Amino acid sequence: MTVIMNFDLKKREKQIKYEKSVLRELSVKDLKEKVAHYFGSSQLTSSVIMNQGMEEACYDVAIEAFLLGANFSKFSVWGEDISTIKNRCLEEDKHLKDTLFHFLLYWGSEESSKNESLYYLCEQFVNAWWLEGYNKAIKRKKLRLH
Repeated sequence: MTVIMNFDLKKREKQIKYEKSVLRELSVKDLKEKVAHYFGSSQLTSSVIMNQGMEEACYDVAIEAFLLGANFSKFSVWGEDISTIKNRCLEEDKHLKDTLFHFLLYWGSEESSKNESLYYLCEQFVNAWWLEGYNKAIKRKKLRLH
């Protein structure tokens, strides 16, 4: 008898294994420091970020952006530059930025004059974590830890 394999299941298992290995490079200390750096020092979010749920939402988005950057780093092996790779994941990247922005808007202040600068803050936060994941994955590939 032949064994029937579900390739989607195998692909998902491989992805989970890779994500676990990449997440070993991420420290909780770095997460807390960057959340405090981006959102704790800002007048827009300093009062809101003290809420435990807000911090956890920032952690979730940071981890997702980190994994997104790590997953798309595979294209650097084929010689693509970072801007081309970043363009490949524009939809997912925008979703992360919008999710964080709307979450902060919902739980934060509703002053419309600060919305644009809050969005730029979310954009910088997601971009920093995407780049962090990308660089860590490139380093792992160079060390042949992938």
